[in-house]
Amino acid sequence: MNKTPIRILFVCLGNICRSPAAESVFNGLIKAKGLSDYFIVESAGTGGWHIGQEPDARMRRQGERRGLIFSKLGQQLGKKDFARFDYLVTMDDSNYHDALLLAGNDDDRKKVVKLAAFHSSGTVDKVPDPYYGGVEGFDLVLDILEDTCANFLRYVLDSQENR
Repeated sequence: MNKTPIRILFVCLGNICRSPAAESVFNGLIKAKGLSDYFIVESAGTGGWHIGQEPDARMRRQGERRGLIFSKLGQQLGKKDFARFDYLVTMDDSNYHDALLLAGNDDDRKKVVKLAAFHSSGTVDKVPDPYYGGVEGFDLVLDILEDTCANFLRYVLDSQENR
């Protein structure tokens, strides 16, 4: 592996449900594989409503039942993030398009990817926002994230080998 850490930013709307959960799932995967030193992983929201807040209590509760650790506070996606991160990984089409609008050039736009594109089934088109639903929506999101993050990690590692 390259000694320069791979920098990944997971992006959703408010940075209190999906993206902090993706950050936690991904961090768990790299920790289990002994790769934590090779990655910098964060999350952000396209909106600024929850800057400085903890992730949603329902997401934390459901995630902690799966052994996830939530340790960061909400932050907002900005133009500066294109210089700071190698990948900006979005949860749905709206997040994807909002991130592309902030991109300054083609190289920045190439960094923006849809996490759902990495789902094993090939039939998931987004990581749905569970905020206005019940606990089952949070579990569905976590199921999707466990699958997509594992496949995204393989993709990133394969991309590093092919450099």
